[in-house]
Amino acid sequence: MRFDTFAMVDWSGAPDTGPRPKADAIWAAVARDVRAEAPVYLRNVRTAEVWLNDLIIAERDAGRKLMIGFDFPFGYPAGAAARIGGSPDPRALWDWFANAFKSLPKGEGRFHLAARLNARWPGDGPFWFNGLQSDIAGLQRRQPDMPEGLEARRMVERNAKGSFTVWQMGGGGAVGSQAMTGMACLARLRARHGDSIGVWPFDDGRAPVQLVEVWPSLLKAEVAERMTTDPDLPRFLVKKTGQSVPISVPIRDAAQVVVMAEAMWPLQQAGRLSELLDSPPMNARCEEGWILGIGHEMSLSRMFAHSMAEAHSRQALSNDCFALPPGVHWTPVDEALALLRDRLHPVVAVETVPTHATDGRITARDHHAPRANPPGANAAVDGYGFAHGALVAGRQDLPLVEGRAAAGAPFGGIVPPGHALRILTGALVPGGVDTVVLQEDCTVSHDHVAFAALPKPGANTRRAGEDVAQGALALPRGHVLRPPDLALLAAVGCAEVSVFARLRVGVLSTGDELCAPGATADPARTYDANRPMLLALVARWGCVPLDLGHVGDDRAALRARLDTAGCDAVLTSGGASAGEEDHVSAILREAGALTAWRIALKPGRPLALGVWNGRPVFGLPGNPVAALVCALIFARPALGLLAGAGWRAPMGFDVPAAFEKRKKAGRREYLRARLRDGRVEVFGSEGSGRISGLSWAEGLVELAEPAQQVRPGDMVRFLPYGAFGF
Repeated sequence: MRFDTFAMVDWSGAPDTGPRPKADAIWAAVARDVRAEAPVYLRNVRTAEVWLNDLIIAERDAGRKLMIGFDFPFGYPAGAAARIGGSPDPRALWDWFANAFKSLPKGEGRFHLAARLNARWPGDGPFWFNGLQSDIAGLQRRQPDMPEGLEARRMVERNAKGSFTVWQMGGGGAVGSQAMTGMACLARLRARHGDSIGVWPFDDGRAPVQLVEVWPSLLKAEVAERMTTDPDLPRFLVKKTGQSVPISVPIRDAAQVVVMAEAMWPLQQAGRLSELLDSPPMNARCEEGWILGIGHEMSLSRMFAHSMAEAHSRQALSNDCFALPPGVHWTPVDEALALLRDRLHPVVAVETVPTHATDGRITARDHHAPRANPPGANAAVDGYGFAHGALVAGRQDLPLVEGRAAAGAPFGGIVPPGHALRILTGALVPGGVDTVVLQEDCTVSHDHVAFAALPKPGANTRRAGEDVAQGALALPRGHVLRPPDLALLAAVGCAEVSVFARLRVGVLSTGDELCAPGATADPARTYDANRPMLLALVARWGCVPLDLGHVGDDRAALRARLDTAGCDAVLTSGGASAGEEDHVSAILREAGALTAWRIALKPGRPLALGVWNGRPVFGLPGNPVAALVCALIFARPALGLLAGAGWRAPMGFDVPAAFEKRKKAGRREYLRARLRDGRVEVFGSEGSGRISGLSWAEGLVELAEPAQQVRPGDMVRFLPYGAFGF
């Protein structure tokens, strides 16, 4: 059972006339990611029911599976449902409450209904607390003795320290009124939506909308922290003794629904949510109901903390994140790379994907082995197994035990000492066996096996967990998954993998001089070579390339294109310098989010780095040679960091030069190059307009900043294109 949307509702049985939000009202929050949307104030049951109905319709029509959690009991202690509604089915109890509230005389409410229900039991009945000034016959203001055979609490409340009895109709923390009004509301929703709604833990979980019972006190510490750290929470005014003016206080119920909605995501991503949904005891499944997460408080708290850390790491970048230290005019390549590495962080969400579909994805957390590999000791060859300690060195002639052990069909008995068993590759080693002899070394009669020499103890067997132990780290966070990794994850039982969503990278070309290839024969126009090159690079790097097209020298059009880009990062080419037609630099400067990095490298000195709507913009040079070099050296490791894979520097190696070059000091240079006969040769021209050299090349030669004279045979650093991920 997997959900796309989580909605949490903090219920209240008391009507609120509004419109100013109150602390004791109905609050709800929705999360479609690790961050919940702003909490919603629902002033009374009718308003809440309309909101819930609209939410169910919207999520169902969008094809999203929805969990809705409510903080009131879905049932009463065993035996009560049949006494009240005539059936032990708690859903029949809900229907009874819906009809009972509809037929109450004018002026009566939940307290009067509780008094009427008390009459169904001998004595004072189980319900108590009257919140009205006038007495109600049959409803005690203080807790009475429970009727014989009826529990004061459900099984789940007996496991939930600090929970209240379902029979208490009012007072601090009481849930009796919420239960009555809440069950009636859920009955009406079920009547309206039919089979679209399932109720946990009473149903089979197939319905697209699942109603579950939650308890915000499971995350009491997290709620308290949210109230002190989230300035956007709704607030209300409180005037305390000794204060001259009221103070503004965050509304706890609003914080609770936000925290509970967000807490579901790490549970689901770790595969624990399905375990919790399968955990209630049978009595809870049949009649009483259960609170999701009871008994797993510490685990839930840890997962929530991890999820929030991930969410914080995905905050939008600040406008000044690329700011250079004062006084810097030319930035060395290594310093520029270090600044990018220190100032960027993942900006993508986390999602759970079936293991078979994760090739090329990036793990969003450490993944540990749910099961050892191999899960049990097994045979490494086809042969005969026996207990080594029962034999002495020399030729062996052992009676065979009837039967065999095969992969997937283990031997059910124990092999006696001094006996042997036919065993096939991959079969679990049965009791009484610790060593296997190869079948090629054996002579077999109908009931004996003979072999010339005793192999070493444990020969031809694999120990349980000798590859990966249960609970051991299988793959770390930030690992780019490859086909062998999928085999490893599958082997240890990881059916799903928590991965970062693919980074969406927009590619935009700018300049009036550009046009689509083949669009015109006008020599004054330049065919756009950068965009297809950069889009292909982005795809090779495992990102989602978004073609933002071409924008001429029009700042308004450029702003509009960036505003509607819908991506996590942008690569532009052209307009990155400081000229009057360099509009990328200009609009980023106007937004206060530009740093024009003049990098001490050749080719590609101007590099405009900025932030637009919280997302980084890499303004690459317009020249295709410089655009490619800057993309490989700067954009590739930066995009890897943004995508969650960490910083990946290219892996090069030293090879003899097959060329001669005199280099001046001050800049790092990258030459188009390729390997031939164990030596590296460079393209015949260093001209930035010679695009054919990019295709001719198989990588780059990197020459450091100091002056140097390269002669044939000197060792130089070669960075193959493969080191840059293509």
